[in-house]
Amino acid sequence: MTDYRENYDILKQVCAEKSVIRHVSKHRKADGSIDREGNLKLWNDALERFRVTLLWEDGAPDYDGRDPLQPPPSIIFVPAPKAETPRGTVIVACGGGFETRTGCEGFHAAEYFTEAGFNTAILTYRLKPYSRRDAMADMQRAIRLLRARKEALGVTDKVAAMGFSAGGMLSANCATHFDFGDPGAADPVERQSCRPDAAVLGYGAFAFAGLPGGFFLDPFGDRIMNPYVADKEELIYFAPEVNVTRATPPFFIWQTNSDDPRHSFTLGQALTAVGIPFEMHLFPEGVHGLALADGNNDLSADLPHVARWASLCAEWLEEQGI
Repeated sequence: MTDYRENYDILKQVCAEKSVIRHVSKHRKADGSIDREGNLKLWNDALERFRVTLLWEDGAPDYDGRDPLQPPPSIIFVPAPKAETPRGTVIVACGGGFETRTGCEGFHAAEYFTEAGFNTAILTYRLKPYSRRDAMADMQRAIRLLRARKEALGVTDKVAAMGFSAGGMLSANCATHFDFGDPGAADPVERQSCRPDAAVLGYGAFAFAGLPGGFFLDPFGDRIMNPYVADKEELIYFAPEVNVTRATPPFFIWQTNSDDPRHSFTLGQALTAVGIPFEMHLFPEGVHGLALADGNNDLSADLPHVARWASLCAEWLEEQGI
């Protein structure tokens, strides 16, 4: 049995050092382009300090090292401190537009929910030039892996998918597209369900199909302006609000009004239509990328009222049996 307790101590140290926080003023180069290499270096440097668990021991499907800035997809499993009985796990997926990674949305969010009594798993999923389907496959595999190794990890099979921005979009996709495992699979991990028991969405702009006009869609034609999808069929596939079913798990949704709350309304309407429980919090102050909204973010924004989302979410996760 692998001892992951050292990951808890390392996580505390990384967050205390604020070594994964990079002020937004440094996100871009002098020419205005995103400093992708600089941003990803912070994440990769932090990753090297932990005991990392690869999602596929023999190599992820379609992962070929085409981008030297992207290590193989993995999780950092952080056990809940002083847990007297097995508990569920919260997978934390950072944002970054599927192009880079925002460290505070991964490490600092995981620290908060670990301290709140949950096991956490910080997900390193594939970014461009890999596809969004590759990113989905990574989160789905992480869910299966946690369940396949629940006895070794000392956890239950309850898993919540939590994400911010692009990570929130990813969590919503995995909560609306899933299977219950292949009992005949040679790989025991693939025998497990990849349906999360709960989904937490932090400021994910996701309602590309259900929001009339949205930001990227001509609803009566095939013109696509969405940088995250190739065509209208793919846009519809990645729009969670049109893929909700009776099997969809409960949602916790929060964002600030600067991100256009119609995204949350649209998903909430779809969940209501089929009777899926959800909790929603929309805050009038603050902007995109707040993470915990406690000052530990790339904006140095400390908004106590908005920061309450995390304690409300922890209570909600408890109610979901996580």
